[in-house]
Amino acid sequence: MMHSVPKTMTAVLLTGHGGLEKLVYSRDVPVPAPAAGEVLIKVTACGMNNTDVWVREGAYGTEDDPSAVSTWRRHGNTLTFPRIQGTDTVGHIIAVGEGVDRARIGERVMVDFSIYNRDDDSLADIDYMGHGRDGGYAEYMALPAENAHVVATDLTDVELATFCCAYLTGERMLERARLAAGETVLVTGASGGVGSAIVQLARARGAVPIAVAGPGKEAAMLEIGAEAVVTRGQGDLAEAVEAASGGRPIDVVADLVGGPLFNDLLKILRPEGRYTTAGAIAGPVVQLDLRTMYLKQLELHGSSQGSRADFRRLVRYIEEKKIRPLVGGVYPLSEFHRAQTDFMAKNFVGKLVVVPD
Repeated sequence: MMHSVPKTMTAVLLTGHGGLEKLVYSRDVPVPAPAAGEVLIKVTACGMNNTDVWVREGAYGTEDDPSAVSTWRRHGNTLTFPRIQGTDTVGHIIAVGEGVDRARIGERVMVDFSIYNRDDDSLADIDYMGHGRDGGYAEYMALPAENAHVVATDLTDVELATFCCAYLTGERMLERARLAAGETVLVTGASGGVGSAIVQLARARGAVPIAVAGPGKEAAMLEIGAEAVVTRGQGDLAEAVEAASGGRPIDVVADLVGGPLFNDLLKILRPEGRYTTAGAIAGPVVQLDLRTMYLKQLELHGSSQGSRADFRRLVRYIEEKKIRPLVGGVYPLSEFHRAQTDFMAKNFVGKLVVVPD
């Protein structure tokens, strides 16, 4: 049952695959009603992610055609238009559906954006809010009550909105690669949302992160916990990593770049090392010399989103202050096009956050 909730709201609608013109700012979108087992939140902040851009562009390809216009899920598309994107949502519960304790009204919550579709920890049928159902680029959002988590922290709503997708993705990558205390991990794309998360998450595990980042971002990487920084595009990568690590073997590569770097990253890994990826901002199609993989006994892991257990660890890290927010900029919902343009330019460290007007 809802109280004092308007019938319409402001939201950004994704109306199809394409350019920024497919993102329509509207003031008369119907406010969703919470179904049984759901809550309605008044959104206060929502972080921006690469996935927002790639889904809008239809840039995920297919197994048969890497250049095909396709959305995020490989099997069973759940994206329909118009869709409200936005995963990293923070807000306050203002109404509940049938079966949800009314005492939850008033809670400030961080949204676990995953649609698990299963009761176990398998991610084989994973989906997410902002794709399979509406997300947080709006004034209001309905979601399952179990996905609305109270986090015991004094962080602001904007700060809390920097964590969910990037840090959950990073935590899953490190979990799949079994990164352990004392090991060294090389992090590519380290100044972005997921990369900067991995640097901190590696430290939370007692591991040693070495960052690969663009020129001018070295100091920021050291400040958030990188042991050393390799400046991207300057000289031989393998030599630069060896110098930065002091000859320490690289146990894990957490790669968000792909493209031409891929083979170099496999060369850098120690024998029996582990490679994990959740993105390919420099190009998704790479050349792989299988001999490097099998002669060095390497493990290659693909990863996306995270499990319920991963999310619970993330909440614990926040509450224990083992990780901290990195706000790269804040934009009103009405300036969404500018926010996404700035996001695609990548001239920031951390996350951009959108707030209601």
